[in-house]
Amino acid sequence: MRAAVFRDGQITVDTMPDPVPEQGQVLVKTVRCGICGSDLHAAKHTAQFVDLGRRSGGRFGLDASRDAVFGHEFCCEVVEYGPDTPKRLKPGTLVCSMPGTLRGNQVLPIGYSNETAGGFGQFMPLAERMLLEVPNGLSAEHAALTEPMAVGWHAVQFARLTAEDVPLVIGCGPVGLAVIASLKIKAAHPIIAADFSPARRALAERMGADVVIDPARDSPYRAWADAATPASYDPSRFARLFNIGPKQRPCVVFECVGVPGVIQQVMEGAAAGARVVVVGVCMETDRIEPFFGIVKQLNVQFVLAYSPEEFADSLRHLAEGLIDAEALITGTVGLDGVAGAFVDLANPERHVKVMVDPWR
Repeated sequence: MRAAVFRDGQITVDTMPDPVPEQGQVLVKTVRCGICGSDLHAAKHTAQFVDLGRRSGGRFGLDASRDAVFGHEFCCEVVEYGPDTPKRLKPGTLVCSMPGTLRGNQVLPIGYSNETAGGFGQFMPLAERMLLEVPNGLSAEHAALTEPMAVGWHAVQFARLTAEDVPLVIGCGPVGLAVIASLKIKAAHPIIAADFSPARRALAERMGADVVIDPARDSPYRAWADAATPASYDPSRFARLFNIGPKQRPCVVFECVGVPGVIQQVMEGAAAGARVVVVGVCMETDRIEPFFGIVKQLNVQFVLAYSPEEFADSLRHLAEGLIDAEALITGTVGLDGVAGAFVDLANPERHVKVMVDPWR
């Protein structure tokens, strides 16, 4: 098969043997696969990516000296089954799966592994028991958004929202947009979102944000206070101490940027008693001043990925039209265009999600 191979720090198109499905596995043909920000980081800062994976428990077993095929946001077609494997789906059926496969009782990652090719290749050996049939005639292109949408849905589930909460989303890249779409599904309003990019602010509105802020001109935390504060609210310490008068609605901040310094900015800007959900994946050393969290009694929750149930929920959300999938896809490339797309995705005004069609 042909694949966009990560080799010696570069993306190059090459041929490699077709995977052979083992017992419990299904050979699938990749129809679409999205490029993730983590792919960009793994390609540009490979040594750091590998080191963090090892130090954090070996979640990613990537060896930078060996070939790897990235791609973990995919939709595929069933081709054939491994030996002694239930054949519950017909060949040609569109399916999605969490980015992993099974070899006996061993879970193998898809996308950051030297052993199993990811979605930037034409075929993959997925676990039969993990396949979800794409429903409602949903296109493969839109179904491939299931994985990144599940990241946002998981973050919102972990936030344990109440009807009184006013959410603030910092950063409107793919992760922030997934959070906004999930907040809209949960009917958590008003949704306030902030990003420096005009294009991403426009997308935030399209995905469901009620108030969109340019942090270069206005404070997102002031916008949150305007939305969460009743007209007769008394901000004095006396009123708060003796529980007098109406209260501000609770603050839930979703940090969706993932660069050093942003968590500290959120801790400084967030209201007292706020819940902070860290969704952005920062892979560099960061620095915070705990005093802000102590004085404000902040609750800081870090989140990653999703459960199988949340993944299935996200596929259903897309199939039922609850997410504006068309707005998120800003380009499609063949395998020969993957390296260029890695460069283009660095410009937030140009792209949100680029899909790879390995057969193009």
